Amino acid sequence: MRSMNRREFLGRTTRTAAILGAASAFSINAAGANDKVVVGVMGIRGRGSQLMQWFAERDDVELAYLADPDSRLFESRAAKIESITGKRPKVTQDFRDMLDDPKVDAIVNATPDHWHAPATILACQAGKDVYVEKPASHNIWEGRKMVEAARKYGRVVQMGTQCRSATYCYQAYDYIRSAAFGDVHFVRVLNSKMRGTIGKRPDQETPEGVDYDMWLGAAPERPFNENRFHYAWHWFWDYSGGDIINDGVHQIDIARWMIGRAYPKSVTSSGGIKFFDDDQETPDTHVVNWDYDGLTMVFEQTLWTPYMKKTPFEMRDTDNLPNWPFSGTRMEIYGTKQIMFLSRHGGGWQVFDADGKSVAIQPGRFSPANTAHIENFIDCIRTRKRPNADIEEGHLSTLLSHYGNIAYRTGRKLDIDPETEGFINDREANSYVKRKYRKGYEVPKKV
Repeated sequence: MRSMNRREFLGRTTRTAAILGAASAFSINAAGANDKVVVGVMGIRGRGSQLMQWFAERDDVELAYLADPDSRLFESRAAKIESITGKRPKVTQDFRDMLDDPKVDAIVNATPDHWHAPATILACQAGKDVYVEKPASHNIWEGRKMVEAARKYGRVVQMGTQCRSATYCYQAYDYIRSAAFGDVHFVRVLNSKMRGTIGKRPDQETPEGVDYDMWLGAAPERPFNENRFHYAWHWFWDYSGGDIINDGVHQIDIARWMIGRAYPKSVTSSGGIKFFDDDQETPDTHVVNWDYDGLTMVFEQTLWTPYMKKTPFEMRDTDNLPNWPFSGTRMEIYGTKQIMFLSRHGGGWQVFDADGKSVAIQPGRFSPANTAHIENFIDCIRTRKRPNADIEEGHLSTLLSHYGNIAYRTGRKLDIDPETEGFINDREANSYVKRKYRKGYEVPKKV
């Protein structure tokens, strides 16, 4: 397939926005509530390959498109969807084909992080609702533009932090606000896991079937390298921000939800590449402190720890919970009277009093939240209500990851300006708020 140059991209994007930007009403509403929601998926490797199956398995969804710059994935992915639905979806290297199609109601954005905001904004302008994977954005400025686009065009934009649709998290939220728990003044967020090295690889020619210019999008032009391509892009600043923004944002989002806070007053960070000797740029060991009025939240990350294999509470022995190793992705919420251990992967939560006695336990499972989250998105497409993980909530949680990374990169305490979402009197820190765009892939100031 022919790769589209940047001038063509910019021109076609402008036309798409002009033609479809006014399409703010959901097309199904006109056709009838029993019609299927027509969906296209962009990014069909990794998480995208899971999402495409979950959407395709729904009786109220027609999965019409699969889009990815790597056409080598098309045959296997399209065949998988056909085996589920009996109908083969269209495939394209250019996601704007599905934005141009008036039959498409929504897109699922499971691209690398540097494409989350640009594609979501274009979809909103084209009158499409969006399910965008976490994190919300590659940088602070883009995240706010996503919110502006969702509001301006009246779109439903759900971020893929699926625990926002988990019943046990709502129950935890209510319990934390009970008189028995006391006031919360400290929260610890843990992101401990065993991740292998990506090694070191030389640059190479772009593989046949890959539209690398499209894959790069707004990111700086660099030679093709497998270590900056499928999945390993997580560990490079041009495309993402390491595991604090990859997986850590899940726990950070839950913690911010539990404490009911938006912007911290300040942030500090330390860490580095302490374990891996490879091509990665982002830290494998990372600690962040966010200070709020009367409350401190701490994030602790280790990506080389094989010993996080037990829950910090007794829930693992109960009959109604899975007996799998604990992943180290948990939150510890400290009240003045009690403490809660809240797990994402392990499922559920448990509360202890000042004497170490278990006083409350709530089982919960992580996996059903995926189904519930998609259900919520489809329901909101029909009702036009705000989804559980509305993009503004997703943006505010992603901000904390951005703040942590920027404090790490500058090496000093940063004071937060809630009006600008940037930093007070720090030119270097504010230089990370927005990235430089390759010509033809810019996100406009007015979306």
